[in-house]
Amino acid sequence: MSHHGFLRLAAAAPVVRVADCQFNLRHILVYLQRARQEAIDVIVFPELCLTGYTCADLFQQKALLQAALDSLEEVREATASVYAGVAVVGLPIVADDRLFNCAAVLHQGRILGIVPKTVLPNYKEFYEVRWFSSGTMARSKFLFLNGVPVRFGTDLLFAATDFEGLTIGVEICEDLWAPVPPSSFQALAGATVLLNLSASNELIGKGDYRRQLILNQSGRCVAAYAYASCGVHESTTDVVYGGHCLVSESQIPLAENRRFERDGALVYADVDLQRLRNDRVILSWFGEAHQPRREFERIPFCLQKKEAVRPLARPVPAHPFVPDRRDQLDERCREIFHCQVAGLAKRLDHLNKPDVVIGVSGGLDSTLALVVACKTMDALGVSREKIHAFTMPGFGTTARTKDNAWTLMKLLGVQAREIDIRPLCLAEMQACGFRPFGIDVQNLTVAEFTRRLEEIHADERDDLTFENIQARMRMHILMNHGFVIGTGDVSELALGWCTYNGDHMSMYNPNVSIPKTLVKFLVSWAAENEFDGAVRKTMLDVVATEISPELLPAGADGQSRQSTEKAIGPYELHDFFLYHFLRYGASPAKILFLAEHAKFERDYSPAEIRRWLATFLRRFFANQFKRSCLPDGPKVGTISLSPRADWRMPSDAEVHSWLKEID
Repeated sequence: MSHHGFLRLAAAAPVVRVADCQFNLRHILVYLQRARQEAIDVIVFPELCLTGYTCADLFQQKALLQAALDSLEEVREATASVYAGVAVVGLPIVADDRLFNCAAVLHQGRILGIVPKTVLPNYKEFYEVRWFSSGTMARSKFLFLNGVPVRFGTDLLFAATDFEGLTIGVEICEDLWAPVPPSSFQALAGATVLLNLSASNELIGKGDYRRQLILNQSGRCVAAYAYASCGVHESTTDVVYGGHCLVSESQIPLAENRRFERDGALVYADVDLQRLRNDRVILSWFGEAHQPRREFERIPFCLQKKEAVRPLARPVPAHPFVPDRRDQLDERCREIFHCQVAGLAKRLDHLNKPDVVIGVSGGLDSTLALVVACKTMDALGVSREKIHAFTMPGFGTTARTKDNAWTLMKLLGVQAREIDIRPLCLAEMQACGFRPFGIDVQNLTVAEFTRRLEEIHADERDDLTFENIQARMRMHILMNHGFVIGTGDVSELALGWCTYNGDHMSMYNPNVSIPKTLVKFLVSWAAENEFDGAVRKTMLDVVATEISPELLPAGADGQSRQSTEKAIGPYELHDFFLYHFLRYGASPAKILFLAEHAKFERDYSPAEIRRWLATFLRRFFANQFKRSCLPDGPKVGTISLSPRADWRMPSDAEVHSWLKEID
């Protein structure tokens, strides 16, 4: 897992007794044992967890301060025997004739460093300034704990020498609530894992606000963030604590507990440091942030992570473009649909609302583009009759898709027309001397040629030129009639599953950045939310139709013999590959690793996933030339293959290095 950049990160809120350091120590040691059992690499505990946060004026008692240091020594010893990862605990420490609220970072019997709290709350129920000083007031760079010098200060980062990309930054509670938290500077200095020891009390609505604060900070810092707050066993003289623990990765919540648990809490997740570092490289503003820079000292340590076979402790969505929750899916579809309408409306408004042309096949993509065009005309306040819709049956068109195309065109109120492209295609084959499937087409009629096609054995139904002639003929007809609205999606573009200057081309394509796995949900959503009656019924039947270009000859029974997914692989796999390859720059080995942990609609063997990934990579590299001249269209999500925006790639790049990793 570490080879792919995964680090197991945890936040714990053990049971405490106020001012009872030995009791608190025992419970921390229990959590360290659990951390070892769960193969946790880094664990953070709450603020002042060795003493309890609510000790008040007892913090000025020598007995409590010494008990905290004695307990810290036992935690240090435990990290040499009980737990081999990085543990961070909170305690009060005297330095420079001041008392500081500190985090101690421990690893394998060493105290790597002591980080004092910077921002001290001193309002309403908080009055930390009564006891503590801000870390900015510290003069010493080292403390001597049991005769051992330990680095001390707010300028410390902890960098692993044997885990690429692991650098830890630490802040404490109120630090996060500051206008510019210390973790922001830590992240800009290279910290990828941010830890917060906290004692945040509970108020109405504060839990949700705190959660968003944590998520947003992890997003702004493009980092993993672990937050551990003290729990219900702190003193409740004036306030109540909930023990809120959360692990986030770049604004994504990966693990979170229920607050107010009386038995303590431990949450953990595998955070992806490779993903975070890739995002930082892509986001040019991150390395060029115009803020005052702070100098940090990097304290090295060797994590010595011991690999073990275990389930990945984070969700890996099989359909990363499709939210699991119904309400989120509905909202995403609504937003995308309106982005499509807004994009097309702007282009048509700029051209003085011209008539438009669209090819309607009865398939998913053209159905989505057609209903977007209809809603666009509605938004512009012009008649849908300005949409000239053509259905153009060819040699592989089935009755089901043709009927659905006609039904939609008639019910939606567009100008509908049918042009049988078979005579035109046959004439071109005859003129060019082309022999499809080895058939001499000279002097054949359409009926005779169609009969000969039906006799072809299923294994012989493969002729790319025969397919391309039909696709280009359709585009030729559309281009001759006006402003063409494209229909192809980003999955087809990634795989090159489109005919150059055929369905690949248009004047504007509202579907251009939408993956195939999401198209069917968009059509379903539009059917349920934008249309009703027979239109809705027909659109849902389109969703239920097997995906096929219907370019190869149909069987004698009129059924399509051509399945896109049987030819090039399942779209749910290809969209999964596309997402991780393009969005995060994941290597083939890592994509395979992630695919093993995803729950797809059907079970794929590792050999199947490997085979289709190789297909994806070969086709992706071989078909860049089709993406280099894409028509305009709106980017609606995180993935786009537009050569003017997200993806610029040489058309003759080699795929060998990627395929070698699969092998």
